[in-house]
Amino acid sequence: MRKLLLENMGMKVAAVVMAIILWFFVTSRGQSEVSVDVPIELKNIPGGFESVRQGIKTVSVSIKGQERLLRNMKIADVRVYVDLSKAKKGKGTYYINNEDVKLPSTMAVTNISPSSVMVVLEETVIRRAPVQAVVLGTPKRGFFVGSIEVNPREMTIEGARSEVSRIKSLRTEPIDITDLDETSVQEVRLDLGGRNVRTEVQEVNVKIVIKK
Repeated sequence: MRKLLLENMGMKVAAVVMAIILWFFVTSRGQSEVSVDVPIELKNIPGGFESVRQGIKTVSVSIKGQERLLRNMKIADVRVYVDLSKAKKGKGTYYINNEDVKLPSTMAVTNISPSSVMVVLEETVIRRAPVQAVVLGTPKRGFFVGSIEVNPREMTIEGARSEVSRIKSLRTEPIDITDLDETSVQEVRLDLGGRNVRTEVQEVNVKIVIKK
């Protein structure tokens, strides 16, 4: 048996080498590489903290794979995560590795640029703030606004300290009462002015009492 195994050893080794080379040749055919800009997603932000500033919003990810599969790939198939589970208050730099990129298993990451992101964390604060209705226009001639009632009159807001501290009151989206001649009750959305805060509800009831 050993003699059979050792016979023509050189030819057998050459055959194995040729098979490996052929496998690499076949699998590499049709390979291509593309770069896509992918939004950064922050995850595992420690409790009691908020992300208030981020140095960059996207990174360029170079991906290698079969050309046919790359052509059919959607941006949604690629996700980039930054794990903040060990982050602390203030400014920090967090690195992005290949393991932080989620993409189809048949593809591979070859490069990430830039490979780090700066994130600033602040404490989360909660407080109450009054709600004010924003009214535009005037009622019909001979009528006037008797009162404006907002329900709820105040609301809990939650967010980063720097954002919440700037809010003296919450305002509704504008309500047009031009030529109104009777009392009106409307559900109106809050206008947060782009602030990164959370509220109990997104809409309030506004009752505008019109009198003659």
